[in-house]
Amino acid sequence: MQTIRQCRFTAIDFESAGAARGMTDSPVQVGLASWSEETGHTGDFVSYLFTDQPIQWSARKVHGIGPEDLAEAPALLSLWPELKSRLAGAVVVAHGKGTEKRFLRAFPGHGFGPWVDTLLLARAAWPALEDHSLGALCETHGLTAVIRARVAGRSWHDALFDSVASLVLLGHLIESHGLAGHPISTLLHPDTSAWHKNRRS
Repeated sequence: MQTIRQCRFTAIDFESAGAARGMTDSPVQVGLASWSEETGHTGDFVSYLFTDQPIQWSARKVHGIGPEDLAEAPALLSLWPELKSRLAGAVVVAHGKGTEKRFLRAFPGHGFGPWVDTLLLARAAWPALEDHSLGALCETHGLTAVIRARVAGRSWHDALFDSVASLVLLGHLIESHGLAGHPISTLLHPDTSAWHKNRRS
């Protein structure tokens, strides 16, 4: 089994239109970025995504994406070659992977993975923290300036910014806990029992 330092990690993040009553949610932006111990940060990609669903006010308030941004945007399915080239053979990273895995079901049998969820990793690594959101974790560990320098002109809830933030957080966690020489399985099923215990108390 590969060690963590031998792996290429590719983070993916979707921003969505928000689900109206009786409708399923739809992605409106996708961002991907890669990182490894050997090559550092590489391979940024971001695109708005066409949707025929209205963007809900609550969603636009979070990410600021409006219909004017999507006027010439490609459909998610048309980006299959781009996503495949970036995700195939990589350890896929997301902060709270549920949304990303759900939207990737647009490509049945894609086979991407294994998946690393930085939300679960952070809960296992720092169970006493009150807030494990991506922004709060990066602020707590002094990582925000690094992320802003990496993707200048973008901010939180931009799909590329959040993808890069997940990788910067992952790199910090690996370094601070001395995990680089451990097998990749160390990151796949983190023990969040201490976090759950804190929540109950």
